[in-house]
Amino acid sequence: MLRQIIHIDQEKCVGCGLCVDACHEGAIGLVDGKARLLREDYCDGLGDCLPTCPMDAISFQTREVPAYDEAAVLRNKAEKAGQKAGQKTALPCGCPGSACQTIATPAAPSLACDVPSCLSNFPVQLHLAPVNAPWLSGADLLIAADCTAYACGDFHRRFMQGRATLIACPKLDASNHAAKLADLLAANDVRSVTVARMTVPCCGGLTRAVHLAVLMSGKDIPVRIVTIAPDGTIRE
Repeated sequence: MLRQIIHIDQEKCVGCGLCVDACHEGAIGLVDGKARLLREDYCDGLGDCLPTCPMDAISFQTREVPAYDEAAVLRNKAEKAGQKAGQKTALPCGCPGSACQTIATPAAPSLACDVPSCLSNFPVQLHLAPVNAPWLSGADLLIAADCTAYACGDFHRRFMQGRATLIACPKLDASNHAAKLADLLAANDVRSVTVARMTVPCCGGLTRAVHLAVLMSGKDIPVRIVTIAPDGTIRE
C-alpha cells in the first residue's frame, strides 16, 4: 500500500543508536554500525525517531510498503518482555568497544603505564556517549578538542582528574555537537562544563556548540573555557 514511512540516510548516519531507542515499535536496528529500517511493517509512520537524530539523517517518504502490522508489533514486544532480565541492550554504534564503562582510577601505576590514567569513563567520543550513561550523573564534565591532550603533557592530572571526559573535533567530525551535548545535559544533572580547546580558529566551533547546548538544555550550568596552544601554553 502507498503510505508514509521513514527513510534513513546512510551517508549521514553515525550509528549513535538514539533512533533505535526512540522507535517503540522495534522497526529500527543497528547493522554494521548504521541505523537501518529492519521491518517496514513495524513502522507506523509517525516518526518518533526523527527528533532524536542528531545528524538529521531521518526523513519521511511516501512509497509502496506493507501496511503497519500492529498485531505483529505487539507480539514482538511481548517476546522481548519475556526474555531474561539482564539481556544486553544495543550499543550506541553496534560496536562492543562502545559499551558504557565506569573506570576506577588505579591506586598505583600499572605494569602497562608508568603514570596512571585519570580517565574515569568510556566511551569518550561525544557522539558515542549514551544519554543515560551512569557516569554523567552529578558529573563535572570536560569537553576536550581532540588535539588538547597531545599539546598539554599534564592534561590528565590538570583537566581530566575528577571529571567525566568527552572529546570532539569541530572541524573533522561530521556531527551536530550542540544537539548531542544538549541531549546529555538535559537528561543528566551535570554540575559544570569545562571546555578545553586549541588556539586554532576552528576550535571556536566547540566553544559555540557548548554554549548553544547549555541554552538548548534549558539549564543554568556554569561553563569554563580553557585555551591551549600547540606549545602547551594555557590561558583562561
